[in-house]
Amino acid sequence: MRIIKETHIKFMSHTRSTTILSLLIICVGLVSLMVNKGPKLSIDFQGGTLIAVQFTKPMEITQIRTALQTVTVEGESFDLSKEEMKHFGENTNVAIRLSPKESKGNQFTQTVIKHLTNSFPNSIPQESKDFILTIEKVGPKIGAELSGKAVMAIVSALILILLYISVRFEFNFALGAIAALTHDVLITLGIFSVLGYEISLPIIAAFLTIVGYSLNDTIIIFDRIRENIKSNKRAPYIDTVDKSINQSLSRTLVTSLTTFIVVFILWAFGGQVIHGFAFAMMVGVIVGTYSSIYVASPCVVYLNKGKQNK
Repeated sequence: MRIIKETHIKFMSHTRSTTILSLLIICVGLVSLMVNKGPKLSIDFQGGTLIAVQFTKPMEITQIRTALQTVTVEGESFDLSKEEMKHFGENTNVAIRLSPKESKGNQFTQTVIKHLTNSFPNSIPQESKDFILTIEKVGPKIGAELSGKAVMAIVSALILILLYISVRFEFNFALGAIAALTHDVLITLGIFSVLGYEISLPIIAAFLTIVGYSLNDTIIIFDRIRENIKSNKRAPYIDTVDKSINQSLSRTLVTSLTTFIVVFILWAFGGQVIHGFAFAMMVGVIVGTYSSIYVASPCVVYLNKGKQNK
């Protein structure tokens, strides 16, 4: 069923303004990445120890920072007030990420937990198992290895996509698709940097999902362009592209809307664990739909500039 009937929108006539918009958003993201010295990496990539605890009363992060200003481990004092701390789920739950301190081993983590217990005796559950929700440790070497594999996964996906579209369509189409996918990843990464969100393994999975989603939408439009080129070889290339996007518009909007509704529900009600993944997917659905029309297609038009359909 077509929600949108026949349309005749001149999408390619707006490419100047959409290009400026895309470049502006990408530049803001890149500036944020440079200021922050790269994306904010989670414990998956940086290494360290993540301690999640549950108090019996709502706690302010500033209270915990103050309590952790001086923690003594084996006669050596540490200031942990600047470590990353945040609420998750409810204000009674607090996650603390400690930077790697391999020389202290497990003793360091246990000392921090004991210090919190002594600092807030009236806000601690009677049973220690009710206080400590989880302790996760990732060594810096493992974190570096995961970072390398994550980058290789994204680069490999882009290379294979380039080869696939070059074979199925032509090289100019492949360049347009890669430009759109790079655009999607850069904007999503920039938004995460501006908002201070962490890049974790689930977020990398979301990036790869975004790449697949955006590519699927782009290929639908490319396939329509190829069919219209064969059926009307004398039409100007830009008119053929506009016609193809209009013919695919109903399908594109229905797919994007239904996908967005699902990931929005995950973001709103899925809980802290899936929150970042769902947010990345929401951004990716919007940006991926936009890039299929206003990045991939204009690139194909530009690379075939001056051509009639052949």
